[in-house]
This record gives sequence, structure tokens and C-alpha cells, in this order.
Amino acid sequence: MPTPYGSRGGMAFSAAELHVLRRSLAHALQSSTAPLTAPEVQDCLRLAASVDDAVLEAGRLRAFLLDDLARYRAALPGSLSGYLELLQDALAAGYEPLPDDLAALRALRANPVAGAVLERARAVAGHSVRRRLATGTAPAAAPAPRTRLLALAGGKEQPTPPPPKPVPAKEPPARPVPTPGEVFPPRRKPTPPPAAGRAAV
Repeated sequence: MPTPYGSRGGMAFSAAELHVLRRSLAHALQSSTAPLTAPEVQDCLRLAASVDDAVLEAGRLRAFLLDDLARYRAALPGSLSGYLELLQDALAAGYEPLPDDLAALRALRANPVAGAVLERARAVAGHSVRRRLATGTAPAAAPAPRTRLLALAGGKEQPTPPPPKPVPAKEPPARPVPTPGEVFPPRRKPTPPPAAGRAAV
């Protein structure tokens, strides 16, 4: 199973996983449309599921490290050495310092190591602000979940069917339909013949 490598989202693959990955990429780059064999499809699906698990594990690891950093920051100044060590590791992994980090470092800048980390954190924060202003993006958020692998022929995953087309509304008839009573009027009872004229007097 792939494992997270560092806090920048890197992955470490085994030799067998790299073989599956290389074979899948080679098949994707071929001009032929020949489908993969059933075992190859299952290998690819297993690798995709393993990568999903590794991505989730990397997210959990990053959340744990950030919580640890916040705990050390809350325990300053007694946790100075541990906080500075964790913060330097986080900055090296792409962490953008929070205003709380900068405030804590400013309060501790009498310490030479804290002063050096403060300068580095200021540079990272300034670069982050300039990048967001240039691109018009919001601060970095949690990455979106990776799309499931659905494009392999013969895989178990099936694409979702398209939504049904809306049924057009029935148009009203041009003229009203006559009722059966209008088409077939009821028969009237025959009227008795007129009585014979009165006898002459």
C-alpha cells in the first residue's frame, strides 16, 4: 500500500505498485483502444483504492502535526525548543504561518533561534500574501477528495447514468372534445298521435 511521504502530499510506492502504475500509464499513452485484461483492471482498482487510503492518512497526519504545533504554541514560553523545532519542520513542508505564530515569535525574538525563525516565517507569510493577491485566490484550504477511478474498461465501478430527459408537457387540444351526451343525444320518447278531431256536432 502506498504510504504518505512527508507533509507535502508525497507518496512512497512499493516495487509492485510502481509496476502496476507504469503499466497503467503505458496503456493510457498507447494509441490502441485495446482494453486491459481483467487481472490488470483489478490491479489498477486496488492501487487506486490504496492511493485513496494513503491520501486520507496523509491528511490525518498533517492535521495531527498542526494540532501538535498549536499545543506547543499554547504552552509557550515553556515549550520554546519543541515549538521552534516543529515550526521549522512545518515551514520546510510548506506550512503558511498563522498570525498567532508570528505574534508568538515576535514575543520570543530575544532568543536567537526564535529571531531567525521569525524572519523566515515573515518571508513565507509575505510570499503567500503576494501569491494570493496576484492570483486572486483565497487562503489554502483542505484539498478536495480525489476523484474515483472510473475509466477502466471491465472495472467494477460503473459511471452514473445520465439524468432522465424531462417529459414535455402535453399541449391542450385545439378545441374541446365533445362529451358522449353531445355526440349521442338521448332519445326522446315518441309523442302519442294527436287525438282525432272532435266529432261534428
